[in-house]
Amino acid sequence: MLRASRSHAQAKKRSERPRCALPICDLRDDTLRTISDAHDPEGGSSDLGGLIVTVSRTAKSDWLAFCSARISSKMRIRTPACIVLLFSAFALTAQTPSPAVPKPLVQPTVPDFRDVSAEVGIGTVPHTNLDRRYVIETMSGGGVAFLDCDNNGKLDIAVVNDSSIDRYLSGGDPMITLYRNDANGKTLHFTDITEAAGLTTKGWATGIAAADYDNDGLPDIYVTGYGHNVLYHNLGGCKFADVTARAGVGGGGFSAGAGWADYDRDGFVDLYIARYVSTDPRHLPDPQKTVYKNALTELPGNMPGETNLLYRNRGDGTFEEVAAKAGVQNTQKAHGMGICWGDFDGDDWPDLYVTNDGSNNFLFHNKRVGSFDDIGLDSGTAYGEMGQTYGNMACDFADLVHNGRLDLFVTRFASQPASLYMNDGNNEFHDVADHAGIAAPTSPLVKWGANFADFDNSGWQDIFMASGNFSTLLDGAPGEPPFVEPIELFLNETNGKFREVASAAGLNACLLKSRRGAALGDVNNDGRLDILVFNVGAPPSLFLNETRNDNHWITLKLVGTKSNRMAIGARVTVTTGNIKQTDEVRAGGSYLSTSDPRLHFGIGQAASFDRIEVLWPSGLLEQFPDGVGDRFVTLVEGSGSAMPPGHAPLKEK
Repeated sequence: MLRASRSHAQAKKRSERPRCALPICDLRDDTLRTISDAHDPEGGSSDLGGLIVTVSRTAKSDWLAFCSARISSKMRIRTPACIVLLFSAFALTAQTPSPAVPKPLVQPTVPDFRDVSAEVGIGTVPHTNLDRRYVIETMSGGGVAFLDCDNNGKLDIAVVNDSSIDRYLSGGDPMITLYRNDANGKTLHFTDITEAAGLTTKGWATGIAAADYDNDGLPDIYVTGYGHNVLYHNLGGCKFADVTARAGVGGGGFSAGAGWADYDRDGFVDLYIARYVSTDPRHLPDPQKTVYKNALTELPGNMPGETNLLYRNRGDGTFEEVAAKAGVQNTQKAHGMGICWGDFDGDDWPDLYVTNDGSNNFLFHNKRVGSFDDIGLDSGTAYGEMGQTYGNMACDFADLVHNGRLDLFVTRFASQPASLYMNDGNNEFHDVADHAGIAAPTSPLVKWGANFADFDNSGWQDIFMASGNFSTLLDGAPGEPPFVEPIELFLNETNGKFREVASAAGLNACLLKSRRGAALGDVNNDGRLDILVFNVGAPPSLFLNETRNDNHWITLKLVGTKSNRMAIGARVTVTTGNIKQTDEVRAGGSYLSTSDPRLHFGIGQAASFDRIEVLWPSGLLEQFPDGVGDRFVTLVEGSGSAMPPGHAPLKEK
């Protein structure tokens, strides 16, 4: 069935108010496939997100011979020598985008945001310290989430509480704060209902991943942390019960990013957890002995790591840990940080990307038999543009150029540029961050939360990024960024380029903070995506999107029947004119956070869309009819027009 409800009336023009309340070269045998073979095996031109590369057969042959003679085919690095040769062998021309690139629905608009957290009741201050010396302090905290805990159509907010060494050793703090959205239709407002909701388990929290693990129609909450994690089962009415022990998902160690996906397509979502380092707050180094710039007493690079966890949902409220069996255990014990699920090869089976601090990243390709292969090295997503090992933080997937392929964004430590990996459709990616105008402006910052989103409803994905250094003790240290850093927002120019507009958009109008995770959602249901950001030692920021333009939108809530109830992993394509936008339902990602599971699509000046296609996790492919924009639509599995699947069938338990 297809149910639709009108949003609130379009906002009237507001009076001015204060902004805030109180790659190119792959060194393998098939090196140039992504540059020329995909378009013309005999030579020709290739469109790399707006960059046109003209290739001659002779240049290609010389280039392959050079690289094959000097570089092992199993190495996935990029070298200056090869890049010099590449530029001598290929003519790089600044041409207009390829005719294959869809015509924009509308030109981009700089969004307009205002921090409304204080005026809407979001004010709980976490118990923590800012002069952090130890890794457990510098890396804890950071997760936020949007979820509708009572299914009333209004997004509620969850935030991890952080803690301190002394408080943790004395029992810890309640792991999250829950704010209920009690807006009356005109005025946005939230109330802290943490204790009344039963969210009282104490510890030292890091991240949040929300999903309906038992298919009862209510979002449950999983909280990662140091020492133990907690699974809260939603009882209805925003009441929760700690079912961690019964479910068998306590974790342990130093858990960081977590995310849900039905990796075996049995109709129940499973849970993956990246873990960081092995440490014990009861046995810490002497605080007087510093190892970094006379400030920090520990560095993670000198500490052992931990394996990661994959909890397979048995469908009876319990889970089994199968990371080793599935091939995603992280046997090298890299320091896991963020995770994001996404079907990057379009086969309707969820794949998994894991960011690691100071090590190669993992891209786990789903083999459809309950296990995965790590193809990070071969795919070009394990290292930086030139083969560098980086301090990786967060990740996010999105289809940037409307070709149905999920591209990838990764954030990192300071003096390390963020990467924008374009998906060429052959299980290979190449980093175009420099060409896209992202590498240079992101490099100086300590980068955490990362999110793709269409903030101006233009039909093109922009990029949001939150930053902040580890400790106030590093302020003033040579070569160190400040503890508080600006937000960056990259506006998609629709030509393969991005423009940084955060300050113009009002995101840095208030006092700067040291920020971590970020989540996206339409908190006031006005058709514009808002932003929730974790702030170290302060309440979170809620940036309300007040962009004024005439662009239209459609927001979709998916309900699975044969698939998992929240339809996590469903792939949706919305067609408007010659533009096809593709996105997937996710539960956990960015940096330790969870965004609104509803899918939001800007459709520019078009007042209606032509059709919607949904590839459900069950394998069912359906089409839903055209309709007008500026509304919320619920799509229920089995209520559309079935289409020839052409995909692998549902795996039986």
